Amino acid sequence: MNNDIERVLYSEAEIQTRIGEMAKEIEADYQGKRPMVISVLTGAILFTVDLLEKTDLYTTLDFIDVSSYFGAAESSGRVELVRDLKSDVAGKDILICEDIIDSGRTLQYLVDLLKERGAKSIKVATMLDKPAGRDASVTVEADYAGFIVPNEFLVGYGLDYEGYYRNLPYVGVLKPAVYTK
Repeated sequence: MNNDIERVLYSEAEIQTRIGEMAKEIEADYQGKRPMVISVLTGAILFTVDLLEKTDLYTTLDFIDVSSYFGAAESSGRVELVRDLKSDVAGKDILICEDIIDSGRTLQYLVDLLKERGAKSIKVATMLDKPAGRDASVTVEADYAGFIVPNEFLVGYGLDYEGYYRNLPYVGVLKPAVYTK
């Protein structure tokens, strides 16, 4: 897998340091609250676990799975709910954990869905934010972002291509030859 990586953008140490900083920001903002953390499957699992381990707050955790890629290298533009939450969000402070915000359509869909279901407040923590990929119709943004990234195909630390590369401990740029076959 490492041979498929053009270059490493963020090392495991850099990622863990930044997550620790984000955890402190989140602790300060949620002082006296007990947020429900919603991890967006599957990419955000590693980020969510590492963030929660570094955050000294009472939290609950649930998972949601939405997709707009359907196995392709680019978003289809259509967001679909694949797996719903098990918990009721009405009246709760919500922290969405996302691996990357690219077009932003998935995040917009989630925020709109949670508002419709009566969430008291909604904040977003993302490991990676790719503003250059943002769809002009998207109005939501991350409250906490680990790194602002270039408009390149990234894998590792939860990010995948065709289900692979998620287990790399770093974030790297995938060689175009891998996904343009």
